[in-house]
Amino acid sequence: MTDTEALAVVRRYHEQTKHHPDRYARGPGHLDWANQPEPFREYLGAPTLDLPLADQDDSARFVETMAGRGLPVRPLNLATLGRFLEGSLGLAAWKQAGDTRWALRVNPSSGNLHPTEAYLLLPPLEGRTDLAGVHHYLSRDHRLEQRARATSPAFVPPGGFWVALTTIPWREAWKYGERAFRYCQHDLGHALAALRVSAQALGWGMRLVWNWTEPALARLLGLDRADDFGADEPEHAEALAWVSVDGSPPPRGLPDPPKEWHGRANQLSRTQVRWPIINDVMTASAWLEPGKVSEPQRLDAGDIHAPLPWGDPQPPPTELTTDRLVRQRRSAVAFDGRTPLSLETFLALLDLTLPRLTLPPFDLGLGPARVHLMLFVHRVDSLEPGLYAWVRNPSDLPALRVALHGGFEWLPVGPVVERWPLYRLHAADTQDFARMVSCHQDIAADGAFSLGMLAAFDPVLDRHGPAVYRQLFWETGLIGQMLYLGAEAAGVRGTGIGCFFDDLMHRALGLADGRWQSLYHFTVGGPVEDARLITLPPYAHRARDLAEAPSRHHGRR
Repeated sequence: MTDTEALAVVRRYHEQTKHHPDRYARGPGHLDWANQPEPFREYLGAPTLDLPLADQDDSARFVETMAGRGLPVRPLNLATLGRFLEGSLGLAAWKQAGDTRWALRVNPSSGNLHPTEAYLLLPPLEGRTDLAGVHHYLSRDHRLEQRARATSPAFVPPGGFWVALTTIPWREAWKYGERAFRYCQHDLGHALAALRVSAQALGWGMRLVWNWTEPALARLLGLDRADDFGADEPEHAEALAWVSVDGSPPPRGLPDPPKEWHGRANQLSRTQVRWPIINDVMTASAWLEPGKVSEPQRLDAGDIHAPLPWGDPQPPPTELTTDRLVRQRRSAVAFDGRTPLSLETFLALLDLTLPRLTLPPFDLGLGPARVHLMLFVHRVDSLEPGLYAWVRNPSDLPALRVALHGGFEWLPVGPVVERWPLYRLHAADTQDFARMVSCHQDIAADGAFSLGMLAAFDPVLDRHGPAVYRQLFWETGLIGQMLYLGAEAAGVRGTGIGCFFDDLMHRALGLADGRWQSLYHFTVGGPVEDARLITLPPYAHRARDLAEAPSRHHGRR
């Protein structure tokens, strides 16, 4: 498939999966609960190692972690590897209602369906050469499953390790049908941001690398082994990052795939509903350019050394540690319709989304910011309700002013625009429109504000190719994760909104073509808790297992 053909598939997918007020994107029509996918991938028969659970919170305050100054660098061992994963992809709690129980994880997910899986390519740890190899992280038990041992102790060079993320589209398609691919990419962005913040808390660096192709990474992770997976339940290689413990740069090459593999993937569902367009867009947007510096990594010509105007980060002030904050983060299910934010808190929340290229999570290497926030402000003290723009990349400001509605004010909000890129476009009560454009969901109107993430689209696809389609969604996931954490730090809650009427949003902004597209919505406000739900600790079952059979899991290979 040529790039031209692949771009056509990507654009066709994007148009076909838009929601409209009179027609939603194709979905299953009803939820087949008996066929709901298993939320945890498990490799039955693979050697396992239960990672240590954090027994104390000695992490820095969240504001210090985000500033990136004075953080001690922790050595790489089983305990710190456990902290890294527990604080990013691990369980946060179990919820129970009646006889039904489900897990909540540190990283958020559309519908709590979690299509993203994580694999680690590890060096020997604590003198154990047998730990070098390919491992899958089973968050349910905070456990590593060793899919393959390394062919040599030098499988991973000293100084760090690789973490790879994959996607199982069926987990999302079970509920959301054709639009599921979008949500898989949001989720991957959330997971990347969660991992990057967790690495930062340990004093570690993390950066995406691009010296692979999707088929090659699938071989390295064992995803191409058809006999190890159930029929019609494909898992796709998506992203690869180097986690640096000592500041070392990513290695230039990847190791050869191991030859001996262990374990067979559990079956997730009895049957699957096929959505051919998801397979089409997965193929069309695959990363197939080995050994090339990724175009999305590079700043546009002439901008490589241009500093962005953002000063030091100023997140919402909180005494919460990073560990405590990420574990208590929750997605709001309803807002009270009255809790306001101060202007200072509102700006501090948005400040976390600014793309400081030397601080997490926007130092991962996706390149210049291509996503801006169109804000529906409902309840922010000292700020008139209305539609506002938060322009995350100043170089896009002229193009946005030309593309958006000609009647917009573009009024800088007082002196704050000298530091923060906030512009008022139109003063009005936008609650009814925010509700309507987000598929008539009250949560978009009942918070302090909601927003749509507007991405540069057609020109970016034309210049950088079809693979950037996924990466635009990753950027929205990075933004969403920082809004989640910022809301938690501010004592409120946030939630992502995947259901919105795409072109209705575009028409309201005055957009008439595909140069800009809204890819993700989000909202923040005072949460309404469901008193019927019981919260249970995340890993109590680990303690029970050890009490019943001390040698059953811990340290077993």
